[in-house]
Amino acid sequence: MTSTPTPALAPAPIVDNPEPWVSRQIIQYVETDGAKPVFRGGAPLLLLTTRGRSSGQWRRTCLIYGPDAGRFIVVASLGGAPKHPVWYLNLRAHDRVWVQVGAETFWVVARDATAEEKPALWDKMVAIYSDYANYQKKTDREIPVVILEREQ
Repeated sequence: MTSTPTPALAPAPIVDNPEPWVSRQIIQYVETDGAKPVFRGGAPLLLLTTRGRSSGQWRRTCLIYGPDAGRFIVVASLGGAPKHPVWYLNLRAHDRVWVQVGAETFWVVARDATAEEKPALWDKMVAIYSDYANYQKKTDREIPVVILEREQ
């Protein structure tokens, strides 16, 4: 699905995640300004739009996040798969990304949590969505924790 964002400063056009269940989440999220979908256990969701590292295409997905002192924390788990999710590889190549949290949209700069930051942020995210702990047990790769900070 391709859609055009409403804010003038947003990237365009945006291609939504092709996975059918994720695509449905994105549609519901946009239509309800984030009131739906309600994820398991009430975990908060945001929409993350990254620029393709090869194609340059803007791609949107729906992720669980944790609020942290004005920042937004996301986990690049891919369900414990042995490889990183595409959105994570994209933001490593282009760290300026577009986010929707509820009805609000804005640019953020993404970075991996440092070794010092990660344990507390990981614990915070596991408290929000306990399956992350199981995902880490399923893979040999260290699952990244990503900090999204509003652009100044």
